[in-house]
Amino acid sequence: MSMTMMKNAVTRRGVSTKATGGGKTKSARVQDTTSYLMTLPGISAPFPDMFDPAGLASTASVVDVRRWRESELVHGRVCMLAALGFVVGEQLEDFPAFMNFDGSITGPAINQFQQVQQGFWEPLLIAIGLAETYRVALGWSTPVANGFNNLKEEYEMGNLYFDPLGICPEDPEELMVLQTKELNNGRLAMIAVAGFTAQELVDQQGIFEHLAATVADDVVREVDVLEKAAGLPETPIPFPGF
Repeated sequence: MSMTMMKNAVTRRGVSTKATGGGKTKSARVQDTTSYLMTLPGISAPFPDMFDPAGLASTASVVDVRRWRESELVHGRVCMLAALGFVVGEQLEDFPAFMNFDGSITGPAINQFQQVQQGFWEPLLIAIGLAETYRVALGWSTPVANGFNNLKEEYEMGNLYFDPLGICPEDPEELMVLQTKELNNGRLAMIAVAGFTAQELVDQQGIFEHLAATVADDVVREVDVLEKAAGLPETPIPFPGF
């Protein structure tokens, strides 16, 4: 993203952080927060205005909203990688190019974490530490009494100047659309990872293993219903488990 675009984005999304002074009434602060929220990406159909069923915006300041949006972006990006990791880790666990070349890591993704051998965690922790140090230095205020746990006013949430493929558009409207897509995919990924984890905890099967078993079970049940309706004998099941 160019510096000009960054300045424009800060002007559009950061100036309202100064509009939450203590002299304002509660209704004025709520209006400031709502107005600020409407300038952010992430608002899309079927909720044309804003999806806030818990009414969090009614008690939040612009500073709170900025911190929440940063958290949403970070967790969404992590979960998009995690959702991909579930699929790749379970389907390609024996692929020679993976670190798991000896086949010692198997089974559902939720159990693969504990099987990783020494030599993997050390560089991973260093990489995570460096990435988080950069993010905190770029976006977070010095933790003093009045600025603890707050973002810098000039920081645009989620913008880490990381665009190795050069796909970030220069046009502000196109950028807003792309940011909304990222948020929506991140939100879906957070729900998906929660679902993946819960399902694997219940039946201890991989995602596609569970899907295949469910589809096969549905097919068998449909065939049984059709055979019963036609007065035909039940077809023997060629595989166990049904």
